[in-house]
Amino acid sequence: MSLTIITVMKKVLILGGILMAGILGYFHLPHTNKLSWQPISIPYISQPSCQPIRQTDLNETFSVLPRMSYPQPFVDKPQRTDVLLVSPWLAPIVWEGTFNRDILNAQYRQKNFVVGVATFAVKKYVRFIEGFLGSANKFFLSGHRVNFYLFTDHPEKVPSINLAPEKRLFIIPVQNYSRWQDISMNRMDIISNHIHSHWRYEVDYLYSMDIDVQMFEHIGVEIIDTLVGTISSWQYTKPRDSNSYERHPESRAAIPHGEGDFYYAASFYGGSVSEVYKLTTACFKGVTEDRANGIEAKWHEESHLNKYLLYHKPTRLLSPEYYWDEELIRPRIIRVKRLSSVRKDLQEVRF
Repeated sequence: MSLTIITVMKKVLILGGILMAGILGYFHLPHTNKLSWQPISIPYISQPSCQPIRQTDLNETFSVLPRMSYPQPFVDKPQRTDVLLVSPWLAPIVWEGTFNRDILNAQYRQKNFVVGVATFAVKKYVRFIEGFLGSANKFFLSGHRVNFYLFTDHPEKVPSINLAPEKRLFIIPVQNYSRWQDISMNRMDIISNHIHSHWRYEVDYLYSMDIDVQMFEHIGVEIIDTLVGTISSWQYTKPRDSNSYERHPESRAAIPHGEGDFYYAASFYGGSVSEVYKLTTACFKGVTEDRANGIEAKWHEESHLNKYLLYHKPTRLLSPEYYWDEELIRPRIIRVKRLSSVRKDLQEVRF
């Protein structure tokens, strides 16, 4: 073998060694601008044993809505022009004539959700149980699954009512209080505690309703949303500074003059379980802090509800149709009376 060939082979071997060393060194050095294909160890985050980690099911099948006939909507032909339909933060305001219940039912039945209703019948308010449950069985979320959670200090006085197959009644004993104001204000705490202990595993949405009401028209899935407030029938046309907000700055429920959207009724509010938990927990915290300072808000838990919904805007508003007071003359814009308070002597039933 000639000397020239041997020299060339040596050079090739040397260059090959240098190239290999460079490659090995490159892959052993950190490169902040390169992707690393080494496995990354992620610390384990513990989860409550009763709550599985949520995963998105990419294999979920999609059901087709049934064919139905209904009038075509047009963007230049609003369904109502006599009332406000959307809040300044784009939350819909639900009025008669603004939705098609058949379309809504077809969509929501696919979700197979469960709605809870919390209501309280303490002391003389047990007399309203039959009227409430009887009308709710007929008109509230007909065809959808509903759990009624009835708190009462007289379980033995709850009448027997044949509910629809998709509706269930749970009777929960609760203590009474000497003052009706305390009964009212402690509802927030009771609801919050039961969400934490039970209801978050049982229902998807939760609504709080007064027991001394009756329903006269269907209340359906148009009420379903993340956080829902009902505009008071007494104050829906008043300017904000005339509303019955708590104004004393010392109270945790205080709303300063010049602020306020609508006045919301504590007789009917709700939303997703998680949002109602946040609402009731925050409101009762305000009640507790006021008590510690010797303060009682003007309209008790309703004052705290209005403070909360001012700074945590509802995602859907129910018009006064959804809680109309029988003492009021119904104007033309209230086309239907879906839910109404029962006429009663407040002094007699509260004391």
